[in-house]
Amino acid sequence: MNIKITKSTEKKQKPDQTTLGFGQYFTDHMFVMEYEKGKGWHNPEIQPYAYLNLSPAAMVFHYGQAIFEGLKAYLSSKGEILLFRPDMNVKRLNMSCEKLCIPVLDPDLVMEAMLELVKLDADWIPKEPGTSLYIRPFVFATDPFVGVRASYTYKFLIILSPVGAYYAEGFNPVKIYVEQHYVRAVKGGIGEAKAAANYAASLKAQTEAKEKGYSQVLWLDGVERKYIEEVGTMNVFFKINNEIITPALNGSILGGITRNSVIELLKDLGYTVSERKISIDEIIKAQENGTLEEVFGSGTAAVISPVGELAYGDRKLVITQGQVGELSQRLYDILTGIQIGTVPDKFNWVMKVK
Repeated sequence: MNIKITKSTEKKQKPDQTTLGFGQYFTDHMFVMEYEKGKGWHNPEIQPYAYLNLSPAAMVFHYGQAIFEGLKAYLSSKGEILLFRPDMNVKRLNMSCEKLCIPVLDPDLVMEAMLELVKLDADWIPKEPGTSLYIRPFVFATDPFVGVRASYTYKFLIILSPVGAYYAEGFNPVKIYVEQHYVRAVKGGIGEAKAAANYAASLKAQTEAKEKGYSQVLWLDGVERKYIEEVGTMNVFFKINNEIITPALNGSILGGITRNSVIELLKDLGYTVSERKISIDEIIKAQENGTLEEVFGSGTAAVISPVGELAYGDRKLVITQGQVGELSQRLYDILTGIQIGTVPDKFNWVMKVK
């Protein structure tokens, strides 16, 4: 399919790059494509950014068929536009579609749409250190029908947002609250999909954690409530006695692209990496006997986020004296260096936007 391009006649004022925050500003254009049962995906178009016109009965509002992805475009010191492993995002997008009974998309068309949209709005890519252009592809049900079934119509959109650091702390260590009461997902559900519903399920716990002074929630498994799964916006890693441990993907944990990259990078650096079950009790024991050396999260938004404190009930586990750990810093420097082209990309992770 050929992508129709309709350029905006009115350009928005660009925000101050030093105070971007995350997800607050949006570029001049967006990509839109529609699906209809019996017709398939059709009418791919890049058009001026605008509000949508939807029926109040659109099924997304009532039954929650909505999935999304998140990746970034970076500007190199040479002025090149770089994307980090976008093929992995496209692959996961379709996995999420399948999980929620949404028709899958042509991977080549999705990639072309992202590239064309980024090129068109390239002047929105911020140049300040630590900034980037966030790319948000998403799909949702539009069928005007109040009844429980998969929708017969959908919209697929891509929007762009210039962003700075995800956490207010920047690269400084964050404080994480280990959730014991609420459950985000269970094996056999949609926890491994990047579904909007998963994030709705996390809001209550996240709100209460922030009221207690914590940046995010660390989720435990939904059955035994003792095995670590993931943080609300990132996968999690523990360095114990020089071994790097991260929870194994079990069907209720999102398979993060940064997570996968960190594992490959750690192995290349010579570390032993274990993907397995790890309980909160094991973490507490390691902290008590001095073998818990670092904790950090990984995700598209923050890349690497060092953890300075874990709160579990009345316990407060302070990690690396609340400072950035040596390994966290090293991983952050290498990954962000690859993403902006200052570190050699020996893994062939970066795609140049031509």
